[in-house]
Amino acid sequence: MLRWIVPDANPAGAVYGLVTIGALLAAESDRRESYAEAVASTALAVLLYWFAHAYSDLLGRRLSQREPLTAHALGWAFVRDWAIVRGAGVPLAALVLCWALGAPQTTAVSVALWTSVACIVAFEMLAGLRSRARPLELVLDGCAGAAMGMAIIALRVLLH
Repeated sequence: MLRWIVPDANPAGAVYGLVTIGALLAAESDRRESYAEAVASTALAVLLYWFAHAYSDLLGRRLSQREPLTAHALGWAFVRDWAIVRGAGVPLAALVLCWALGAPQTTAVSVALWTSVACIVAFEMLAGLRSRARPLELVLDGCAGAAMGMAIIALRVLLH
């Protein structure tokens, strides 16, 4: 399952997806929306971010290398950046699971937000372990992941 979430070909995409959905959930207005609206708007925003990221990378490359637009290049860009959606899928699944279990929407948004933060920290630790980091380097990995996670939590606190 970890390979599905963090693909070898584009692990940065999964991280982008987690950070993006974390920020979206931090800004989520859980008092004015229904569960269906919250899930749909979050999923739509992630898909839009995926589309924008793939498109902008491709257009930037075409501008700098003077390449024409081809269906193959466009398809490749979308497939390569699909990792963004996969990374965002974990917290989104937590949101949907809370909905299915009948949790209050505010609780579900918090669970999904903390799931995003936990995944970021876990991915940072995984990167450290894969690189055979020494203990102090692993502490730095954990602190880097926690700093990103706390930035997302701070956004939630500032907006609510």
